[in-house]
Amino acid sequence: MEIAVISGKGGTGKTSLVASFAALAARPVVADCDVDAADLHLVLKPQIKKMEDFTGGKKARIIPDRCSGCGMCFELCRFGAIIKNGSYRPAYAVDRISCEGCGVCSHFCPEKAIEFSPAVNGRWFVSDTRYGPMVHARLGVAEENSGKLVTLVRNQAREIALKEKRPVIIIDGPPGIGCPVIASITGTDAVLIVAEPTVSGEHDLERVAELVKYFNIPSFLCVNKYDINPGVSKKIEEKAAASGIVAVGRIRYDRSVTEAQIKGLPVVDLKSAPAAEDIKQAWARLMNEIN
Repeated sequence: MEIAVISGKGGTGKTSLVASFAALAARPVVADCDVDAADLHLVLKPQIKKMEDFTGGKKARIIPDRCSGCGMCFELCRFGAIIKNGSYRPAYAVDRISCEGCGVCSHFCPEKAIEFSPAVNGRWFVSDTRYGPMVHARLGVAEENSGKLVTLVRNQAREIALKEKRPVIIIDGPPGIGCPVIASITGTDAVLIVAEPTVSGEHDLERVAELVKYFNIPSFLCVNKYDINPGVSKKIEEKAAASGIVAVGRIRYDRSVTEAQIKGLPVVDLKSAPAAEDIKQAWARLMNEIN
């Protein structure tokens, strides 16, 4: 069983919730699919067992001995990735950060002086945590193909779950509704949407609701810090219900959550945290709804 936890925006408490779910679940595999800004490792403190490079795209490179300095690549590039090299050879160079990997420069180079080869876009890891295996990744600065990296992370998590006969995969998805979110939720058994009781939170829920409805995935709602604005919390739950999304949890505002983050612990590991009871109830209701 795969459960993806997502949100319409960052900062809703999604990752804190996933960390607590990892502590509550029976023999889980955890997949951090927020590869652009991964932070689940700050709480689960994984011990890396395996690390590999991720190659998800291509980059151009000018071969000095072949370049005649004609400047065609400079004229054709629409991303400003070809820069003049002054008096140095070759006459032009490729800015690796600006290069979008379209291949136009390589295709039209009359001297065939531009190599277009796979590039390392990031790294992925398989680790151990005190709650079970964790698969996570780090996309490089200004790199592309985060959706491909998310898919790789999920596939690795599935392999581990199958090999070790672990019954549940908990996915910490990225915020928003873009490509990496779609890669995180496609084919999952359930999606839990974490929302906050604000005007933007209400709007973001509508966007995420449309996304999960399109993929026809059983969806559930948890409102974090619901008590800071009960009126908006109610409106969010009503809108979710109208979209067929079942509300399974309300988590109160609790300063203990910050304390847990400082200590690098899931909230449920703090026995004195009032929010811990809310999270336990949300997990229990989610399991009951899914099963």
